[in-house]
Amino acid sequence: MNTGSDETGEAVAAAEGTKSEPALGSRAPEFIKARRALHLSWQVGVFVVGLAVVVAGVIMLPLPGPGWLVIFGGMAIWATEFVWAQLVLRWTKRKVTEATQKALDPKVRRRNIILTSIGLVIIAVLVGIYVWKFGFEMPWKIKE
Repeated sequence: MNTGSDETGEAVAAAEGTKSEPALGSRAPEFIKARRALHLSWQVGVFVVGLAVVVAGVIMLPLPGPGWLVIFGGMAIWATEFVWAQLVLRWTKRKVTEATQKALDPKVRRRNIILTSIGLVIIAVLVGIYVWKFGFEMPWKIKE
């Protein structure tokens, strides 16, 4: 009996082949990777560009603009060169996929619809009380 048969190796290779995630590491062109100084300057350039994009996204968080989208764009730029950014991006994609699947669950959707309906009823009651008490006069239209 041969314990090192090719069947298990093929099964493991087939299972690994189903993963669609690319290998971790630098995606710089080969001629850049071949020269250490050039590769280091390439990494510094990628880091600086990614940092600029992430900082712009952080600035956009309190200001108008797609802050989180820009931050994840900067992370994607970093992920072209740095393994830690690739791991963070994979973790983020996995969590977003899990949240999407959870949001599509019928029980969760039903709960969200019920909570939204209750919130709308509460808001409608509060608006009704305001109109009943003060009328349609807006508070900033002060009669002189």
